[in-house]
Amino acid sequence: MSETEVFDFIIVGAGSAGCVLANRLSEDASISVLLIEAGGSDRSIFVQMPTALSIPMNMARFNWFFESEPEPFMDGRRLHCPRGKGLGGSSSINGMVHVRGHACDFDEWEEHGASGWAYRDCLPYFRRAETWKGGADAYRGGDGPLAVCNGNEMRNPLYRAFIEAGQQAGYLKTEDYNGERQEGFGAMHMAVKDGVRCSTAKAYLGPARSRPNLKVIAKTLTHRVVLEGREAAGIVYERGGKMTTARARREVILSAGSIGSPTLLQASGLGPAQVLKDAGVPVVHDLPGVGENLQDHLEVYFQIRCTQPITLNGWLDPWHKFLIGARWILFKDGLGATNHFESCAFIRSRAGIKWPDIQYHFLPAAMRYDGRASFKGHGFQVHVGPNKPKSRGHVRISSPDPRAKPKILFNYLEHADDRAAFRACIRLTREIIGQHAFDPYRGAEIQPGAEIVEDEAMDAWIRQNAESAYHPSCTCKIGGPSDPMAVLDPECRVRGIENLRVVDSSVFPTIANGNLNAPTVMVGEKAADIILGRPPLAPSNAPVAIAPEWETKQR
Repeated sequence: MSETEVFDFIIVGAGSAGCVLANRLSEDASISVLLIEAGGSDRSIFVQMPTALSIPMNMARFNWFFESEPEPFMDGRRLHCPRGKGLGGSSSINGMVHVRGHACDFDEWEEHGASGWAYRDCLPYFRRAETWKGGADAYRGGDGPLAVCNGNEMRNPLYRAFIEAGQQAGYLKTEDYNGERQEGFGAMHMAVKDGVRCSTAKAYLGPARSRPNLKVIAKTLTHRVVLEGREAAGIVYERGGKMTTARARREVILSAGSIGSPTLLQASGLGPAQVLKDAGVPVVHDLPGVGENLQDHLEVYFQIRCTQPITLNGWLDPWHKFLIGARWILFKDGLGATNHFESCAFIRSRAGIKWPDIQYHFLPAAMRYDGRASFKGHGFQVHVGPNKPKSRGHVRISSPDPRAKPKILFNYLEHADDRAAFRACIRLTREIIGQHAFDPYRGAEIQPGAEIVEDEAMDAWIRQNAESAYHPSCTCKIGGPSDPMAVLDPECRVRGIENLRVVDSSVFPTIANGNLNAPTVMVGEKAADIILGRPPLAPSNAPVAIAPEWETKQR
């Protein structure tokens, strides 16, 4: 064991929240901060080029390559659970889609005991985090670190056909789903700046790296939190085969993500007593909620042949990929400068649902997540799935060895309502694709396939084909004092342990209605003020649009 280092704050994980904290906490030159990251640099053309998003997601250098246990309600399939490893964490390998979630999601958090985390409290931090290309207003930020735009402004006509089809089917058009009204069809936003991925490593950590009071150590594996009684005193980490203890004068903050943070707590003796005993870890503090309440978004790829040669399928051969890459290297524009998800929708699956529970990502190509074409010819697809699942899973260590991967079980589709919601997704999607706006482009349905009509056939196809949208969350949830499964109090402090917090997507009480990078960044921004004892930003009174007849009408 090498000599002990001492810092005011130790942050474990340089991901979507950890980079935010490193920047905000080190703004005060009198505060020393250590940021520990298991992965390495984000300097790679595959990370920085938006269209190359599928490449780092499939590289061991950037991905922990977690995998679920056999899912009992999905025919025993093991599903891929990619998590970012490297500076920027999952913000360096994700799809760059920028969705805050619905206002009601955060009011729901407060109802679950996360006082101070209602939408009125969170909106100011969403605004502080971003620079929206459309300019600042009551909802959008104009001078924050994270740049948000619409990529190539929907130049492919299929993007607008999708929006028009939604309107023809009776849904609303939304001018800004991150603004007053999420519900409806509209342009999708992405964290891209000047044609380059805008990860938290680039937006937050990069500008702070030169500060003498911030030390960043990459390629370093944290083994456990050092506990002295019921107080976090530091961490033990391994780098280059050498073990080191780093001590924290003020706090240890875990920002290792919804898989990493609960496993670190469990490896440190904090978690469900039986889980720890089964893993051979001495119980320091029995916290039954650590690693429980796991939630994720599941989706299917609804694919249609395109009758016109205008899709990205014509650009997936090596020569065209070379041309896209060369143009991006020279000019940072063209097809290399977008994630290609440039239009989207948020709708309600039925009457009686107050805010959207189904999300669409539209893609002018029919392809797989590894970037390869699904079939010969041209096609387009929508990624669709229910955004408010009721099924719950868990993350549990099986060994004190920090290199041993945890057991992850999502329990996808365990709840009957989730299965019914997926059937609604299939039927509503067919209705949208069948609108006149798609008449010039619509060919045969590739998948699910026109023969998949009855409930039993739909359920079977969904079990065999649904994939994770890669949004694991909620495994160290914030809650009130009366909730025995709450891991954290509303200030992100681990219950029963002094000087230890968790700040990342694991703190969500319930999953947000959309992609999770934006709300994770918001959590980092808000938690930074809490940690430093700063007064919170003034609550917003910006109105939220809710369908006036939501109790009786689906659209």
